[in-house]
Amino acid sequence: PAPAETLAACGLDVYSHNLETVERLQPYVRDRRAGYAQSLTSLRRAKAAAALAAPAPILTKSSLMLGLGETRDEIRRAMSDLRDNGVDVVTFGQYLRPTERHLSVVEYVRPEVFDELRDEAVREFGFEYCASGPMVRSSYKAGEFYLQHLLEKRREVAVAFE
Repeated sequence: PAPAETLAACGLDVYSHNLETVERLQPYVRDRRAGYAQSLTSLRRAKAAAALAAPAPILTKSSLMLGLGETRDEIRRAMSDLRDNGVDVVTFGQYLRPTERHLSVVEYVRPEVFDELRDEAVREFGFEYCASGPMVRSSYKAGEFYLQHLLEKRREVAVAFE
């Protein structure tokens, strides 16, 4: 089996592999040895391998940086591609240029756009969870966002039964 499949079958709870950006921008943003289709395949194979080996299904997660010149339609296409490959959780964060040698920021995405994307991801595309905001990073504080989401869901359930 491939390394991703071996890792996914070892009993982990979440397998994460980031798309980083939309398909059109992949050659400019990522190392050419990594590609959009390759990332989707890794996520799909990891989920399948874990389903065969693990007692409980794993969650698969991916992240995209925004502000590199992507369009809303391209983001929606990426969400659709992720769901078509069994991805459960997606995060969106603002790309911030780490050094002068890196790509420039094309756009600082407005906070309300991040909110809209979070709602679309869950309601329209069926992600189990989406963390979306200017300061969201693929793993930084992701656990806190997830716990906050779970607590909010529990409060909603509790209110519904009152």
